[in-house]
Amino acid sequence: MSIYIIGHKSPDLDSVVAAITYSDYKNKTENTDKYVPVITEDINQETKYLLKNLDIAKPEILSNVENKELILVDHNEGTQSVEGVEKAKVIEVLDHHKIVFSNNEPIEFTVKPWGATCTIIADLYLKNNIEFDKTLATLMLGAILVDTVITKSPTCTQKDIEIIEKLSVVAEIKDWKEFGMEIFKVRSSVSELSDLEVIKSDFKNFELKAGKFGVGQVETVDLSDFKNREDSILIELEKLRNEGGYHSVVLFLTDIINEGSQFLVSTTDVEKIEKALNKKLINNRVYINGLISRKKQVAPKFSEIFN
Repeated sequence: MSIYIIGHKSPDLDSVVAAITYSDYKNKTENTDKYVPVITEDINQETKYLLKNLDIAKPEILSNVENKELILVDHNEGTQSVEGVEKAKVIEVLDHHKIVFSNNEPIEFTVKPWGATCTIIADLYLKNNIEFDKTLATLMLGAILVDTVITKSPTCTQKDIEIIEKLSVVAEIKDWKEFGMEIFKVRSSVSELSDLEVIKSDFKNFELKAGKFGVGQVETVDLSDFKNREDSILIELEKLRNEGGYHSVVLFLTDIINEGSQFLVSTTDVEKIEKALNKKLINNRVYINGLISRKKQVAPKFSEIFN
C-alpha cells in the first residue's frame, strides 16, 4: 500500500522538491518503493522550469486524500493541507514552520528552525550517508535558494549555508548565487500569468482569532514588472476576500535585489493591518524596506495583532 508524501496547497518549489526527495530518501533507507511523491495542485513557474531542465516528471496531483496514508512535508497547519486530510492517516510530519498541529496518536514529527524543508532532507542524506545524485542535489539546492532568497532572508541559518555549499559540490554548480538568480528570473516572469495566478503562485491561509487570512508572496528581481498591474491585482484581491470569506487578503511583492516589499491589501480592518505592518496604507498599498519574509516577519506580526 502506497504512502503519499505531500506538501501544502499552492505548492512552491521547496514543497514539491521535498515530496520528491523525501520519497527517495525513505525508499532508499527502508529498501522499498511504497513512498510516492504527490502534489495538491499544479506547480508554479520555477518548479516547472527546474523539473523540465532536470528531466524529472511532475508528481501526480492528489486533490483529495481521504483514507490515504500520508507524510506531510513543508507544512503542518490544517488550513494549508490538501482536501480530505482530516479523514486521512497522517503518519509523519517534516517541516520548518511554526507548529499548529494535533493528532489522535503519536507520530514522527520533525521540525527544524531552518530556512527550507529541503535543508532538513539534505542533512538527513548527508549525516546518514545515503547516496543521492547530481539531479537530486540540484533540485534541493534550487529549493533552498528560493526559500532563503539566496541566503538574504532572515529565515536563512548557518545550517542552510552549510548545506547549500555541500549540495553545490554534488550538483557541480560553481556559482550557486548565479544559479539562484536564474531561478528567480523565471519566478518573477509574470507576463503570461493572470492576476489570480500571480496572487496564488505562493499563497498560504492562516486561521487567526479575527478570522481567515490569506497571504501571498511573489519574489522578483524587478518590481517595475508589477507597477502597471497593481490596480487590477487589488481588484482580484478584493474579489478573493469576498468570495473566500477572508478577513484579509494580502499580496506582497518582494524585491530580492533591494530587499524590500510592496504590499497590496484587501481587508475588513485597515487600522489593524496598518498596526501589524507598522505603516500607513495609501490606496491599499505600501512599500516596506527590509521586509522580505512571510514566515519570520509577516505571519508572526499578524498573529500578534489578530489573535
